[in-house]
Order: sequence, then structure tokens, then C-alpha cells
Amino acid sequence: MIALLPELSVNFVASAPVSLDPLRLFLDADIVVKIVMAGLLLASVWSWAIIVSFITRMGRLKHASRQFEDKFWDAADVDRFMSERRSKATPSARVADMAVKEWRRSMSSESGAVGSRDPQAMRERIGIAMNSQVAVEADALADRLNFLATTGSVAPFVGLFGTVWGIMNSFFQIGIQENSSLAVVAPGISEALFATAIGLFAAIPAVIAYNRFSHEVNRFEARLGRFADAVHASLTRQLERR
Repeated sequence: MIALLPELSVNFVASAPVSLDPLRLFLDADIVVKIVMAGLLLASVWSWAIIVSFITRMGRLKHASRQFEDKFWDAADVDRFMSERRSKATPSARVADMAVKEWRRSMSSESGAVGSRDPQAMRERIGIAMNSQVAVEADALADRLNFLATTGSVAPFVGLFGTVWGIMNSFFQIGIQENSSLAVVAPGISEALFATAIGLFAAIPAVIAYNRFSHEVNRFEARLGRFADAVHASLTRQLERR
């Protein structure tokens, strides 16, 4: 029997895992830790879906807005140009459309209100209409970015909750088995720490993407604001000629 001990020891070492198996850690975890891990993985998948969608959308909007603005400034008659363009699919087009609509309402002969032809009042109304539309466009772009901010700030704490729960369960197993060896404690602690790792895996890309995309939204909003100012100046020059 003594002679068999070295052979058993060799077999045990040979069958021991040589690397971490994330799937095995998930399957062996406590039900609470499993729920935490699954929730964090879903949040990570949704975050990446938002990231890919935002990158694609911003690239498309920038290209379309640039094309619209070039055609807009090449048009000899802005009012006619906007009337002929039925599609208002880009933010720049919607900002310009708000300006032209307010221009038409202000210049309409059907408006008999006192001061409706006041040039200063017309300038202010056109400017307010365009600034409001710029804000609407920026809000629409930043709408789903709140999820990235929430994931980036909450995911580490959710993962920490799973870790704390897993460690508590490990200590509970120590009390039941009355054995404090690493063979009893290590599996539970590994599963618990894996929850924190998943939390960081979900949070880090979300935080980086949120900061980057917020900067992109601010830049695009500033670009729309400059375009709105230029449209406003163009329309007010036409007011002065009337």
C-alpha cells in the first residue's frame, strides 16, 4: 500500500487543472453569484451593442450632415432648396428646416399679429427655433449613453457584491465541514473573485466608451451650433435686404 502512494500522488497532480476555466467557475458558483455574473455579462453585451451602434451611427450622421451642408451652401435659394428636399434625415437638415419653417411663419402675409414683421423679433425667433433643435439632436444622440455611464459606475459594485457573497459562502462551508484547508476555501473564493473580474470586464469598456462618446456628442453639438449660427446669419441678411 505504501508503494502505491507515489503513483496516486502522480495521478492527482496530472488530473489537477493547469489553468482557470471561466465556464467551470460559473457553473460551480452559488446561485446568487451565478445571477450576479449573468447580469453583468448581459450588461456587458448590451454595452458593446451600444458602442458598435453609436460608432456606426455617428459615422453615418457625420457623413450625411457634411454632404447636406455642402449642398445647402451651394444652393442659390435656401427656401426653395429646403422645399425641394423632402428628406430631413440628418441633424443639419432638421436644424435648417426649423429655421426655414420659422422664417416662413414670420414672413407669412396671413399673420396679422402686431410686430410679426419686426426684424429683431424674427431674428430672435429663428435663433430660438434652431437652438432648440440643436439641443434636441444632441439629446437624441446621447440618449442611450446613460446606460454606459450606469454600467461603468455600478458594475464593479455588483461584482463586489457577488464576491462578498461567495466569500461568505466559503466561510459557511468551513463551518459546516469544520475544515479550513485551502481545498475547502479556494474554490469558493475563486468563484467569488471571478464575479469581480466580470464586473470590471463590463465596467472598463463602458467607462471608456462613455467618456469618448460624450466628447463626440459635444463636438457634434458644437458643429451643429456653428451651422445654426451660419444659417441664422444668412437669413438675417435676407431680412435686411427686404
